[in-house]
Amino acid sequence: MASKMASDDFVDEFLTCAICMLNFRDPKILPCLHSFCRECLQEWTAKQQPLECPTCREPVRLPDQGVDGLRTNFYVNNLLDFAAAKKGAEPDHEVTTEETLKAEEGMSKFHRKRHCDKHKKYELEFYCESCKAMVCTACTVVDHRPSKDHNPVEIATVAQARKETLQGLLQDIDPRLKEIQDAVKEVDRKISKLVPTKEEATDQAKAYFRKLADLLQKREDEILSQIDEQCRADGKALQTKKEAIEFELAGLTSAQMFCQQAVEHGSDVHVLEVGNQVQTRVETLLTKEVDLESDWREFQFVENTTVVDVEKEVDNFGGVHTNVDVSKCKVAVKPAVRGFECVAELTTLSKEGRLCFTNSKSVKASMKDPSGTNVATQVQMKSRGLWKISYTPEVTGNHKLEVKVNSQQVAGSPFDVDVKGNPVLTIGQEGSGVGELSLPVGVAVDKDGNIAVVEQGNKRVQVFDKDTGQSLRSFPVEGENPFGIDVDTEGRFLVTSWGENYGLRRYYKEGKLLNTLKPDCMCDPHGVTVLKDGRMVVVNRPGSREDSCLLLQPDGSLIREIGKGQLQGPVFVSVDESREVLLVTDSDAHKVFAFDLDGNRKFDFGRQGDNNGELQSPFGVTSDPAGNIIVSNEGDGRVQVFAPDGTFKQKLGTVKGGDASGVALTPDGYIAVACWEGHCVELYRYM
Repeated sequence: MASKMASDDFVDEFLTCAICMLNFRDPKILPCLHSFCRECLQEWTAKQQPLECPTCREPVRLPDQGVDGLRTNFYVNNLLDFAAAKKGAEPDHEVTTEETLKAEEGMSKFHRKRHCDKHKKYELEFYCESCKAMVCTACTVVDHRPSKDHNPVEIATVAQARKETLQGLLQDIDPRLKEIQDAVKEVDRKISKLVPTKEEATDQAKAYFRKLADLLQKREDEILSQIDEQCRADGKALQTKKEAIEFELAGLTSAQMFCQQAVEHGSDVHVLEVGNQVQTRVETLLTKEVDLESDWREFQFVENTTVVDVEKEVDNFGGVHTNVDVSKCKVAVKPAVRGFECVAELTTLSKEGRLCFTNSKSVKASMKDPSGTNVATQVQMKSRGLWKISYTPEVTGNHKLEVKVNSQQVAGSPFDVDVKGNPVLTIGQEGSGVGELSLPVGVAVDKDGNIAVVEQGNKRVQVFDKDTGQSLRSFPVEGENPFGIDVDTEGRFLVTSWGENYGLRRYYKEGKLLNTLKPDCMCDPHGVTVLKDGRMVVVNRPGSREDSCLLLQPDGSLIREIGKGQLQGPVFVSVDESREVLLVTDSDAHKVFAFDLDGNRKFDFGRQGDNNGELQSPFGVTSDPAGNIIVSNEGDGRVQVFAPDGTFKQKLGTVKGGDASGVALTPDGYIAVACWEGHCVELYRYM
């Protein structure tokens, strides 16, 4: 690499930040190994959430120190110095001969000296393997003195071992690079065939539909010819019938006139002379059987195959054959709730079972509600081979969802979709058996997405399947009044209890007690929430104006008290880590208070009342990824959603028993609410 960089083919783009398009200034390396200016990254992180690499779109998780915590790309800094030297600059005020610059090893002279952050005058010369940190000579005497806890080794030795490891990785990269390059060539080959394939398919489709159009035109001509022929034949027959009837009419009319003249104008002699003849003629005509009825009936065109029938079958009139194997396509129907946008997910797969792209017009979806009325559906491609089918049902009950790919029904179509109202699921009933609940108060979601409930009546935690509501397991908990519950990043349960034998207890996933935390600052803990880094916030209720929220280290030691002297009756607590906002319900004040983790009060909202946006002894509280705040009322059982600033958005409903306690958000976007008097947990859809 050094020789390439030292050659006349030196590439300026290698030293250019992809954000500002200027030479790097204090380049920082992301985990995906792309580098950017420190200031550019800081601006980028302020604009984009969640954070992604500007080049490869790989998700980025910054260290606690933010952009400043990222490693500096000293290699790029060295290249910048080298480039400056070639252009006549003096980055280190060190004279370098032209021959050195031209030599392959000249690059090695342009390494900026790295000094210790603590001992500024000393260069970094050692690597403490125990601490995984580069240190200077002074550090090896003070903070990293050789011992069982520290093992400083010369940087060159460690770097050589690291280079050997990287060299091995380089050898592994070559075959993988060839594989990827071959894949690019194969894609290029397919791209080159794309337009000819399109043209061929277009010609075939046009020819096919021209044939169909010709067949329809031919059939139309045949039908029109039949109509003309039938019209002529019927006209001839009707004309013959008309002539026969007119002949009879003429005879009878003539006899009528003769008879009338004889009666009115004939002498007696004349009447006697012709009377018998006239009588015989008229009687003959009157008794003669004449067919006065015509056999003709109006003819009409008959749709043997109706337009509606053709419309149903028109999708079968040709199609685009792709790599999608319809027999392998799958549809996942998600739980549906009346009045909300609901989705089903279609996966289009090849015959090899791989995700396979097809054009959007090849995917069709339709839905009918229980009465047979059409429900509007939309199909949207989410990514290669993954499709979102969305609809908004207006009634509950069984709906039918039909899904076709390339005019063929996907296996299982039409699918039954059971549309429910809120709550979509009720878990448990009063009792002490498996699946039964007694005074559920705290609720949380474990690492598997299932619902864990603290039962104050049965003094246990019971875990339920979030989809079916079936009890999965339970375990007893200590303390007189178990109350709050949360789950840490390792899947362990944290359960509070107040009253006699109060404390904060940590249980393994299976229910075995790990430890009990009871620092001196704690008294009658209620709600609890645990942060991703293991810190905990516990609602502390010693009484009077001492009520507060305790921010604790993972070992239970106190970091600070929050809200002391401001809270009257705090109950449950939640932390929106994306905004670093602590939310705590105050049942006595009928409010929700928001603090930052430094203890500063940010805002509060709510007042006592039964109207939308008002609170009646609020208990449970949580927030969703968008920052919306969900609050349950112990006083009247209402569950409401508020915007991140506390303005009212919607009411979800009123829980069974009218006494809502803890709330939790499931991974698929449902709100689980503990119903104290209803002895159950209800799941609500809200977005």
